[in-house]
Amino acid sequence: MNILNKQGLRKVFRKGFRFYFIYVFLFAILFFALQRPKKKVTLEEFVQYYYSAGERNKERVELVESGKDGALVRLNLIANAGKNIDISYYIFIEGMSTDVILGSILDAADRGVKVRLILDGIFNNFKGDLRDSIYGFALHPNIELRYYEPFKLLSPITWNTRMHDKIILIDEEIALIGGRNLGDKYFLEEIEKERFSKDRDVLIFKEEPLENKPSAVDDMRAYFNKIWDYEHTQDSIKSLSPRQEARGEAFNQQLIGKYNNFKKEYEPHLRPTNWRDNTLKVESIRFVYNPIGRANQDPWCLRVLLSLASLAEESIFIQSPYIIPTRSMKSRFEEYDIDYKKITILTNSLASTPNPLAMAGYANSKERIVDSGVEVHEYQGPDSIHSKTYIIDYRLSVVGSFNLDARSSYINTESMVIISSEEFAKKLKAKIQEDLNNSLKVDKNYSYIEDAYKIQGHVSAFKEIKIWLLAKIVYFVDYLL
Repeated sequence: MNILNKQGLRKVFRKGFRFYFIYVFLFAILFFALQRPKKKVTLEEFVQYYYSAGERNKERVELVESGKDGALVRLNLIANAGKNIDISYYIFIEGMSTDVILGSILDAADRGVKVRLILDGIFNNFKGDLRDSIYGFALHPNIELRYYEPFKLLSPITWNTRMHDKIILIDEEIALIGGRNLGDKYFLEEIEKERFSKDRDVLIFKEEPLENKPSAVDDMRAYFNKIWDYEHTQDSIKSLSPRQEARGEAFNQQLIGKYNNFKKEYEPHLRPTNWRDNTLKVESIRFVYNPIGRANQDPWCLRVLLSLASLAEESIFIQSPYIIPTRSMKSRFEEYDIDYKKITILTNSLASTPNPLAMAGYANSKERIVDSGVEVHEYQGPDSIHSKTYIIDYRLSVVGSFNLDARSSYINTESMVIISSEEFAKKLKAKIQEDLNNSLKVDKNYSYIEDAYKIQGHVSAFKEIKIWLLAKIVYFVDYLL
Protein backbone atom coordinates (compact mmCIF):
# COMPACT_ATOMS: atom_id res chain seq x y z
CA MET A 1 0.00 0.00 0.00
CA ASN A 2 1.54 3.33 -1.04
CA ILE A 3 1.79 6.44 1.12
CA LEU A 4 -1.13 8.20 -0.61
CA ASN A 5 -3.45 5.27 0.09
CA LYS A 6 -2.38 5.19 3.77
CA GLN A 7 -2.98 8.93 4.11
CA GLY A 8 -6.36 8.54 2.47
CA LEU A 9 -7.34 5.77 4.90
CA ARG A 10 -6.22 7.88 7.86
CA LYS A 11 -8.32 10.79 6.61
CA VAL A 12 -11.36 8.56 6.17
CA PHE A 13 -10.81 7.08 9.62
CA ARG A 14 -10.52 10.53 11.24
CA LYS A 15 -13.69 11.73 9.51
CA GLY A 16 -15.51 8.56 10.49
CA PHE A 17 -14.40 8.91 14.10
CA ARG A 18 -15.52 12.55 14.24
CA PHE A 19 -18.89 11.63 12.74
CA TYR A 20 -19.30 8.78 15.24
CA PHE A 21 -18.32 11.05 18.14
CA ILE A 22 -20.94 13.61 17.10
CA TYR A 23 -23.50 10.83 16.63
CA VAL A 24 -22.82 9.50 20.13
CA PHE A 25 -22.94 13.00 21.64
CA LEU A 26 -26.29 13.71 19.99
CA PHE A 27 -28.06 10.48 20.92
CA ALA A 28 -26.33 9.34 24.12
CA ILE A 29 -26.05 12.76 25.80
CA LEU A 30 -27.84 15.69 24.16
CA PHE A 31 -30.99 13.74 23.33
CA PHE A 32 -31.70 13.09 27.03
CA ALA A 33 -31.31 16.80 27.80
CA LEU A 34 -33.83 17.88 25.15
CA GLN A 35 -36.43 15.09 25.03
CA ARG A 36 -39.30 15.47 27.48
CA PRO A 37 -41.40 12.54 28.69
CA LYS A 38 -45.16 12.55 28.25
CA LYS A 39 -47.40 11.78 31.19
CA LYS A 40 -48.98 8.39 30.68
CA VAL A 41 -51.26 8.53 33.70
CA THR A 42 -52.73 11.44 35.64
CA LEU A 43 -52.28 12.02 39.35
CA GLU A 44 -55.93 11.07 39.84
CA GLU A 45 -55.30 7.73 38.13
CA PHE A 46 -52.28 7.17 40.36
CA VAL A 47 -54.33 7.84 43.48
CA GLN A 48 -57.13 5.61 42.25
CA TYR A 49 -54.74 2.70 41.75
CA TYR A 50 -52.43 3.04 44.75
CA TYR A 51 -55.07 3.99 47.30
CA SER A 52 -58.17 2.34 45.87
CA ALA A 53 -60.38 0.20 48.10
CA GLY A 54 -61.14 -3.40 47.27
CA GLU A 55 -60.18 -6.81 48.53
CA ARG A 56 -56.59 -7.85 47.99
CA ASN A 57 -54.60 -10.89 49.00
CA LYS A 58 -53.27 -10.66 52.54
CA GLU A 59 -49.49 -10.38 52.58
CA ARG A 60 -46.84 -10.31 55.28
CA VAL A 61 -43.32 -8.85 55.22
CA GLU A 62 -39.91 -9.25 56.79
CA LEU A 63 -37.05 -6.78 56.76
CA VAL A 64 -33.73 -8.25 55.56
CA GLU A 65 -31.04 -5.91 56.81
CA SER A 66 -27.54 -7.38 57.17
CA GLY A 67 -25.42 -8.50 54.25
CA LYS A 68 -25.15 -12.01 55.70
CA ASP A 69 -28.93 -12.27 56.07
CA GLY A 70 -29.31 -10.94 52.53
CA ALA A 71 -27.21 -13.80 51.18
CA LEU A 72 -28.79 -16.49 53.36
CA VAL A 73 -32.39 -15.51 52.60
CA ARG A 74 -31.68 -15.67 48.86
CA LEU A 75 -30.11 -19.10 49.22
CA ASN A 76 -32.97 -20.30 51.43
CA LEU A 77 -35.63 -19.13 48.97
CA ILE A 78 -33.87 -20.74 46.00
CA ALA A 79 -33.23 -23.96 47.92
CA ASN A 80 -36.93 -24.31 48.77
CA ALA A 81 -38.43 -23.28 45.43
CA GLY A 82 -40.79 -25.94 44.14
CA LYS A 83 -41.96 -24.79 40.71
CA ASN A 84 -40.37 -21.62 39.37
CA ILE A 85 -37.85 -18.90 40.11
CA ASP A 86 -37.85 -15.51 38.35
CA ILE A 87 -34.86 -13.22 38.93
CA SER A 88 -34.13 -9.75 37.54
CA TYR A 89 -30.89 -7.99 38.48
CA TYR A 90 -28.90 -4.94 37.49
CA ILE A 91 -25.51 -6.50 38.01
CA PHE A 92 -23.74 -9.71 39.08
CA ILE A 93 -20.20 -9.22 40.39
CA GLU A 94 -17.67 -12.04 40.27
CA GLY A 95 -16.90 -13.42 43.71
CA MET A 96 -17.52 -16.06 46.36
CA SER A 97 -21.16 -15.21 47.14
CA THR A 98 -22.11 -14.92 43.47
CA ASP A 99 -20.63 -18.36 42.75
CA VAL A 100 -22.64 -19.93 45.58
CA ILE A 101 -25.89 -18.24 44.49
CA LEU A 102 -25.35 -19.30 40.87
CA GLY A 103 -24.65 -22.82 42.13
CA SER A 104 -27.90 -22.78 44.08
CA ILE A 105 -29.78 -21.78 40.91
CA LEU A 106 -28.23 -24.72 39.05
CA ASP A 107 -29.14 -27.03 41.93
CA ALA A 108 -32.77 -25.84 41.79
CA ALA A 109 -32.87 -26.35 38.02
CA ASP A 110 -31.51 -29.87 38.49
CA ARG A 111 -34.51 -30.51 40.79
CA GLY A 112 -36.85 -29.53 37.95
CA VAL A 113 -37.51 -25.91 38.97
CA LYS A 114 -38.01 -23.59 35.98
CA VAL A 115 -35.68 -20.59 36.19
CA ARG A 116 -35.96 -17.32 34.26
CA LEU A 117 -33.16 -14.81 34.70
CA ILE A 118 -33.07 -11.26 33.29
CA LEU A 119 -29.88 -9.20 33.59
CA ASP A 120 -29.05 -5.72 32.43
CA GLY A 121 -27.50 -5.96 28.97
CA ILE A 122 -24.48 -3.71 29.43
CA PHE A 123 -23.15 -4.61 32.85
CA ASN A 124 -23.77 -8.36 32.78
CA ASN A 125 -22.10 -9.62 29.65
CA PHE A 126 -20.11 -11.57 32.18
CA LYS A 127 -16.37 -11.10 32.31
CA GLY A 128 -13.73 -13.60 33.36
CA ASP A 129 -14.97 -16.87 34.82
CA LEU A 130 -18.57 -15.63 34.99
CA ARG A 131 -18.62 -15.57 31.20
CA ASP A 132 -18.62 -19.36 31.31
CA SER A 133 -21.79 -19.34 33.41
CA ILE A 134 -23.66 -18.06 30.34
CA TYR A 135 -22.60 -21.18 28.49
CA GLY A 136 -23.45 -23.38 31.48
CA PHE A 137 -26.92 -21.86 31.91
CA ALA A 138 -27.57 -22.12 28.17
CA LEU A 139 -26.90 -25.87 28.40
CA HIS A 140 -29.52 -26.41 31.10
CA PRO A 141 -33.06 -27.17 29.85
CA ASN A 142 -34.66 -25.56 32.91
CA ILE A 143 -32.82 -22.21 32.77
CA GLU A 144 -33.55 -19.29 30.47
CA LEU A 145 -31.27 -16.23 30.54
CA ARG A 146 -32.12 -12.96 28.81
CA TYR A 147 -30.52 -9.51 28.60
CA TYR A 148 -32.36 -6.20 28.84
CA GLU A 149 -31.14 -3.81 26.12
CA PRO A 150 -27.82 -5.48 25.20
CA PHE A 151 -25.02 -3.13 24.22
CA LYS A 152 -25.10 -2.04 20.59
CA LEU A 153 -22.28 0.07 19.22
CA LEU A 154 -24.51 1.84 16.69
CA SER A 155 -27.41 2.51 19.06
CA PRO A 156 -26.11 5.01 21.65
CA ILE A 157 -29.63 6.02 22.70
CA THR A 158 -29.85 2.62 24.43
CA TRP A 159 -26.62 3.01 26.40
CA ASN A 160 -28.39 4.94 29.15
CA THR A 161 -31.62 2.94 29.36
CA ARG A 162 -30.69 0.43 31.99
CA MET A 163 -32.63 -2.14 34.01
CA HIS A 164 -31.94 -1.28 37.65
CA ASP A 165 -34.36 -3.70 39.37
CA LYS A 166 -33.38 -6.24 42.04
CA ILE A 167 -36.20 -8.75 42.32
CA ILE A 168 -36.52 -12.47 43.10
CA LEU A 169 -39.87 -14.26 42.76
CA ILE A 170 -40.35 -17.76 44.16
CA ASP A 171 -43.26 -19.96 43.03
CA GLU A 172 -46.50 -17.99 43.36
CA GLU A 173 -46.22 -16.74 46.92
CA ILE A 174 -42.88 -15.11 47.81
CA ALA A 175 -41.00 -12.06 46.54
CA LEU A 176 -37.75 -10.38 47.56
CA ILE A 177 -37.12 -6.78 46.53
CA GLY A 178 -34.54 -4.20 47.54
CA GLY A 179 -31.42 -2.36 46.49
CA ARG A 180 -28.74 -5.05 46.66
CA ASN A 181 -26.93 -6.22 43.57
CA LEU A 182 -25.30 -9.65 43.69
CA GLY A 183 -21.67 -9.55 44.80
CA ASP A 184 -19.42 -9.91 47.82
CA LYS A 185 -19.48 -6.15 48.54
CA TYR A 186 -23.22 -6.45 49.33
CA PHE A 187 -23.08 -9.63 51.43
CA LEU A 188 -19.66 -10.22 53.02
CA GLU A 189 -19.18 -7.29 55.40
CA GLU A 190 -16.35 -8.84 57.41
CA ILE A 191 -14.34 -9.58 54.27
CA GLU A 192 -15.11 -6.47 52.20
CA LYS A 193 -14.92 -3.99 55.12
CA GLU A 194 -14.38 -0.51 53.59
CA ARG A 195 -15.72 -1.67 50.21
CA PHE A 196 -18.92 -2.99 51.80
CA SER A 197 -22.22 -1.41 50.71
CA LYS A 198 -24.96 -1.31 53.34
CA ASP A 199 -28.36 -2.15 51.86
CA ARG A 200 -31.67 -3.82 52.65
CA ASP A 201 -34.36 -6.04 51.16
CA VAL A 202 -37.99 -6.73 51.95
CA LEU A 203 -39.38 -10.27 51.78
CA ILE A 204 -43.09 -10.44 50.90
CA PHE A 205 -45.11 -13.55 51.70
CA LYS A 206 -48.59 -14.09 50.27
CA GLU A 207 -50.46 -15.33 53.34
CA GLU A 208 -53.90 -16.32 52.06
CA PRO A 209 -54.04 -16.64 48.26
CA LEU A 210 -57.45 -15.53 47.04
CA GLU A 211 -58.52 -16.32 43.50
CA ASN A 212 -58.85 -13.31 41.22
CA LYS A 213 -57.68 -10.94 43.96
CA PRO A 214 -54.59 -8.78 43.31
CA SER A 215 -51.43 -8.85 45.42
CA ALA A 216 -48.02 -7.20 45.36
CA VAL A 217 -46.39 -10.55 44.50
CA ASP A 218 -48.74 -10.96 41.51
CA ASP A 219 -48.07 -7.38 40.41
CA MET A 220 -44.32 -8.01 40.56
CA ARG A 221 -44.65 -11.15 38.45
CA ALA A 222 -46.72 -9.25 35.86
CA TYR A 223 -44.00 -6.58 35.77
CA PHE A 224 -41.30 -9.25 35.39
CA ASN A 225 -43.23 -10.70 32.45
CA LYS A 226 -43.42 -7.25 30.83
CA ILE A 227 -39.63 -6.93 30.90
CA TRP A 228 -39.19 -10.56 29.83
CA ASP A 229 -41.41 -9.99 26.77
CA TYR A 230 -40.11 -6.47 26.04
CA GLU A 231 -39.07 -6.15 22.41
CA HIS A 232 -35.52 -5.12 23.35
CA THR A 233 -34.93 -7.96 25.82
CA GLN A 234 -32.92 -10.64 24.04
CA ASP A 235 -31.72 -14.18 24.68
CA SER A 236 -28.22 -14.30 26.09
CA ILE A 237 -26.88 -16.66 23.43
CA LYS A 238 -28.38 -18.38 20.39
CA SER A 239 -26.04 -21.34 19.95
CA LEU A 240 -22.93 -22.82 21.53
CA SER A 241 -19.76 -24.07 19.91
CA PRO A 242 -18.27 -27.37 21.15
CA ARG A 243 -15.60 -25.38 22.99
CA GLN A 244 -18.24 -23.20 24.70
CA GLU A 245 -20.24 -26.29 25.68
CA ALA A 246 -17.16 -27.82 27.27
CA ARG A 247 -16.40 -24.62 29.20
CA GLY A 248 -20.04 -24.35 30.29
CA GLU A 249 -20.17 -27.94 31.55
CA ALA A 250 -16.90 -27.51 33.45
CA PHE A 251 -18.06 -24.27 35.05
CA ASN A 252 -21.39 -25.79 36.06
CA GLN A 253 -19.52 -28.53 37.88
CA GLN A 254 -17.40 -25.92 39.67
CA LEU A 255 -20.50 -23.99 40.77
CA ILE A 256 -22.29 -27.09 42.00
CA GLY A 257 -19.15 -28.11 43.90
CA LYS A 258 -18.96 -24.72 45.63
CA TYR A 259 -22.66 -24.85 46.46
CA ASN A 260 -22.39 -28.36 47.90
CA ASN A 261 -19.51 -27.25 50.11
CA PHE A 262 -21.65 -24.33 51.28
CA LYS A 263 -24.59 -26.66 52.05
CA LYS A 264 -22.41 -28.83 54.29
CA GLU A 265 -21.57 -25.85 56.49
CA TYR A 266 -24.83 -23.92 56.37
CA GLU A 267 -27.44 -26.68 55.97
CA PRO A 268 -29.64 -25.40 58.88
CA HIS A 269 -30.09 -22.08 57.05
CA LEU A 270 -31.45 -23.86 53.98
CA ARG A 271 -34.21 -25.78 55.69
CA PRO A 272 -37.83 -24.86 54.81
CA THR A 273 -38.94 -21.70 56.62
CA ASN A 274 -42.41 -21.06 57.98
CA TRP A 275 -42.70 -17.56 56.59
CA ARG A 276 -46.11 -17.06 58.15
CA ASP A 277 -44.48 -17.19 61.60
CA ASN A 278 -41.38 -15.25 60.53
CA THR A 279 -43.01 -12.21 58.96
CA LEU A 280 -45.01 -9.18 60.11
CA LYS A 281 -48.67 -8.60 59.39
CA VAL A 282 -49.20 -5.31 57.53
CA GLU A 283 -52.19 -3.26 56.44
CA SER A 284 -51.30 -3.25 52.76
CA ILE A 285 -48.47 -3.53 50.23
CA ARG A 286 -48.40 -1.87 46.83
CA PHE A 287 -45.82 -2.43 44.09
CA VAL A 288 -44.70 0.58 42.04
CA TYR A 289 -42.48 0.67 38.96
CA ASN A 290 -41.27 2.99 36.24
CA PRO A 291 -42.49 2.63 32.64
CA ILE A 292 -40.43 0.35 30.40
CA GLY A 293 -38.96 1.97 27.30
CA ARG A 294 -36.17 3.91 25.70
CA ALA A 295 -35.38 7.58 26.38
CA ASN A 296 -36.88 9.68 29.19
CA GLN A 297 -40.06 8.17 30.62
CA ASP A 298 -42.87 9.47 32.78
CA PRO A 299 -41.33 9.31 36.32
CA TRP A 300 -43.90 7.08 38.00
CA CYS A 301 -41.77 6.18 41.04
CA LEU A 302 -40.84 9.80 41.66
CA ARG A 303 -44.42 10.97 41.26
CA VAL A 304 -45.70 8.39 43.74
CA LEU A 305 -43.06 9.40 46.29
CA LEU A 306 -43.90 13.08 45.85
CA SER A 307 -47.59 12.29 46.18
CA LEU A 308 -46.93 10.45 49.45
CA ALA A 309 -44.69 13.28 50.70
CA SER A 310 -47.43 15.84 50.00
CA LEU A 311 -49.74 13.85 52.31
CA ALA A 312 -47.23 13.79 55.18
CA GLU A 313 -48.50 15.31 58.41
CA GLU A 314 -45.40 14.92 60.59
CA SER A 315 -42.27 13.68 58.88
CA ILE A 316 -40.64 12.56 55.64
CA PHE A 317 -37.47 10.48 55.93
CA ILE A 318 -35.23 9.76 52.94
CA GLN A 319 -32.23 7.43 52.81
CA SER A 320 -30.54 7.29 49.43
CA PRO A 321 -26.90 6.85 48.42
CA TYR A 322 -27.30 9.59 45.80
CA ILE A 323 -29.27 12.83 46.22
CA ILE A 324 -29.17 14.75 42.93
CA PRO A 325 -32.30 16.90 42.45
CA THR A 326 -31.90 18.07 38.86
CA ARG A 327 -33.75 20.91 37.15
CA SER A 328 -36.29 18.53 35.59
CA MET A 329 -36.90 16.87 38.95
CA LYS A 330 -37.42 20.24 40.68
CA SER A 331 -40.15 21.07 38.20
CA ARG A 332 -41.90 17.89 39.37
CA PHE A 333 -41.45 18.87 43.03
CA GLU A 334 -43.25 22.15 42.35
CA GLU A 335 -46.37 20.23 41.28
CA TYR A 336 -46.84 18.97 44.86
CA ASP A 337 -47.44 20.81 48.11
CA ILE A 338 -44.54 19.52 50.22
CA ASP A 339 -43.29 21.05 53.47
CA TYR A 340 -39.51 20.71 53.11
CA LYS A 341 -38.99 21.39 56.80
CA LYS A 342 -40.53 17.98 57.50
CA ILE A 343 -37.85 16.23 55.44
CA THR A 344 -34.78 14.49 56.86
CA ILE A 345 -32.20 13.09 54.45
CA LEU A 346 -29.48 10.54 55.14
CA THR A 347 -26.94 10.08 52.36
CA ASN A 348 -23.27 9.34 51.79
CA SER A 349 -20.55 11.81 52.70
CA LEU A 350 -17.48 12.67 50.71
CA ALA A 351 -15.65 10.19 52.94
CA SER A 352 -18.02 7.25 52.48
CA THR A 353 -19.12 7.54 48.85
CA PRO A 354 -17.75 4.96 46.38
CA ASN A 355 -19.27 6.90 43.44
CA PRO A 356 -17.33 10.10 42.60
CA LEU A 357 -19.69 11.11 39.76
CA ALA A 358 -22.79 10.89 41.95
CA MET A 359 -21.05 12.72 44.78
CA ALA A 360 -20.06 15.47 42.35
CA GLY A 361 -23.70 15.85 41.33
CA TYR A 362 -24.76 16.00 44.99
CA ALA A 363 -22.04 18.58 45.72
CA ASN A 364 -23.60 20.91 43.14
CA SER A 365 -26.99 20.68 44.88
CA LYS A 366 -26.00 20.43 48.54
CA GLU A 367 -26.27 24.13 49.41
CA ARG A 368 -29.64 24.45 47.69
CA ILE A 369 -30.95 21.39 49.59
CA VAL A 370 -29.83 22.79 52.95
CA ASP A 371 -31.22 26.25 52.15
CA SER A 372 -34.64 24.73 51.45
CA GLY A 373 -34.96 23.77 55.12
CA VAL A 374 -34.28 20.05 54.70
CA GLU A 375 -32.33 18.41 57.54
CA VAL A 376 -29.31 16.63 56.02
CA HIS A 377 -27.16 13.93 57.62
CA GLU A 378 -24.10 12.44 55.92
CA TYR A 379 -22.85 8.94 56.68
CA GLN A 380 -19.18 8.82 57.70
CA GLY A 381 -18.16 5.28 56.72
CA PRO A 382 -15.71 3.58 56.41
CA ASP A 383 -18.23 1.55 54.38
CA SER A 384 -21.01 3.19 52.37
CA ILE A 385 -24.79 3.47 52.19
CA HIS A 386 -26.52 1.82 49.23
CA SER A 387 -30.06 1.60 50.69
CA LYS A 388 -32.99 3.31 49.01
CA THR A 389 -35.62 3.83 51.72
CA TYR A 390 -38.39 6.38 52.36
CA ILE A 391 -40.62 6.64 55.45
CA ILE A 392 -43.70 8.86 55.68
CA ASP A 393 -45.16 9.69 59.14
CA TYR A 394 -43.72 6.48 60.65
CA ARG A 395 -46.53 4.62 58.89
CA LEU A 396 -45.71 4.27 55.19
CA SER A 397 -42.39 2.65 54.26
CA VAL A 398 -40.96 2.52 50.75
CA VAL A 399 -38.09 0.15 49.89
CA GLY A 400 -36.67 -0.73 46.48
CA SER A 401 -34.13 0.22 43.83
CA PHE A 402 -35.07 3.89 43.37
CA ASN A 403 -32.33 6.48 44.02
CA LEU A 404 -33.29 10.14 44.36
CA ASP A 405 -31.70 11.23 41.09
CA ALA A 406 -32.66 11.85 37.47
CA ARG A 407 -31.45 8.48 36.19
CA SER A 408 -33.76 6.62 38.57
CA SER A 409 -36.57 9.08 37.90
CA TYR A 410 -36.61 9.18 34.11
CA ILE A 411 -34.27 6.67 32.46
CA ASN A 412 -33.82 3.40 34.35
CA THR A 413 -36.38 0.74 35.05
CA GLU A 414 -36.96 1.01 38.80
CA SER A 415 -39.25 -0.72 41.26
CA MET A 416 -40.26 -0.40 44.91
CA VAL A 417 -42.92 -1.44 47.40
CA ILE A 418 -45.06 0.79 49.61
CA ILE A 419 -45.78 -0.89 52.95
CA SER A 420 -48.48 0.46 55.21
CA SER A 421 -47.62 -0.61 58.76
CA GLU A 422 -46.60 1.33 61.87
CA GLU A 423 -44.87 -1.75 63.28
CA PHE A 424 -42.76 -2.28 60.15
CA ALA A 425 -41.92 1.44 59.90
CA LYS A 426 -40.77 1.41 63.53
CA LYS A 427 -38.54 -1.60 62.89
CA LEU A 428 -37.15 -0.02 59.74
CA LYS A 429 -36.42 3.30 61.44
CA ALA A 430 -34.59 1.52 64.25
CA LYS A 431 -32.24 -0.06 61.70
CA ILE A 432 -31.71 3.26 59.95
CA GLN A 433 -30.89 4.84 63.31
CA GLU A 434 -27.76 2.68 63.40
CA ASP A 435 -26.56 4.54 60.29
CA LEU A 436 -27.64 7.90 61.72
CA ASN A 437 -25.51 7.15 64.77
CA ASN A 438 -22.51 7.10 62.43
CA SER A 439 -23.53 10.26 60.56
CA LEU A 440 -22.97 13.98 61.03
CA LYS A 441 -25.64 16.65 60.59
CA VAL A 442 -24.99 19.40 58.06
CA ASP A 443 -25.28 22.92 59.50
CA LYS A 444 -26.87 25.93 57.78
CA ASN A 445 -23.37 27.05 56.75
CA TYR A 446 -22.94 23.63 54.98
CA SER A 447 -20.25 22.38 57.39
CA TYR A 448 -20.78 19.62 59.94
CA ILE A 449 -22.21 20.23 63.38
CA GLU A 450 -19.59 18.87 65.76
CA ASP A 451 -20.51 15.82 67.80
CA ALA A 452 -18.14 14.53 70.48
CA TYR A 453 -19.44 10.98 69.99
CA LYS A 454 -18.97 10.84 66.23
CA ILE A 455 -15.83 10.86 64.10
CA GLN A 456 -15.71 12.56 60.72
CA GLY A 457 -14.58 10.21 57.97
CA HIS A 458 -11.17 10.74 56.43
CA VAL A 459 -11.03 12.21 52.91
CA SER A 460 -7.78 12.26 50.95
CA ALA A 461 -6.72 15.45 49.18
CA PHE A 462 -6.79 13.55 45.88
CA LYS A 463 -10.45 12.54 46.38
CA GLU A 464 -11.44 16.10 47.31
CA ILE A 465 -9.78 17.54 44.21
CA LYS A 466 -11.19 14.83 41.94
CA ILE A 467 -14.77 15.40 43.06
CA TRP A 468 -14.34 19.21 42.95
CA LEU A 469 -13.23 18.92 39.32
CA LEU A 470 -15.96 16.42 38.44
CA ALA A 471 -18.58 18.76 39.92
CA LYS A 472 -17.65 21.38 37.32
CA ILE A 473 -18.16 18.85 34.54
CA VAL A 474 -21.28 16.97 35.67
CA TYR A 475 -23.16 20.22 36.23
CA PHE A 476 -23.97 20.10 32.51
CA VAL A 477 -24.99 16.42 32.44
CA ASP A 478 -26.58 15.86 35.85
CA TYR A 479 -29.67 14.51 34.08
CA LEU A 480 -27.64 11.38 33.28
CA LEU A 481 -26.38 10.75 36.84
